[in-house]
Amino acid sequence: MAYDEHLAERIRTYFNQEKVSFEEKKMMGGLCFMVDDKMCAGVVKNELMARVDPEIYDEVLNDKGSREMDFTGRAMRGFLFIQPEGVDMEKDLEYWLNLCLEFNPKAKSSKKKG
Repeated sequence: MAYDEHLAERIRTYFNQEKVSFEEKKMMGGLCFMVDDKMCAGVVKNELMARVDPEIYDEVLNDKGSREMDFTGRAMRGFLFIQPEGVDMEKDLEYWLNLCLEFNPKAKSSKKKG
């Protein structure tokens, strides 16, 4: 598979433990976790994709393992890739997932209205 299955399982476990309702969608060559029909977190290759509040983006960009998400060739503000060393400990993964979940209610849905 094109993404780290173990990291995906760790995300599933945490969301289930926190009673977060989510859907999984394969996209961007990886796996995306949708919460309330909005992209929340994901796994691309061996990295966590984190959608965080753009207000704290510059601050958390300096955290261990984080880098700009430049999937399209340019940085997407509010989206980060977290390298394996940034999520190797459970507390580190939980930190990032909590940032994603905190921003999710404010995030815009990409779901097309029919």
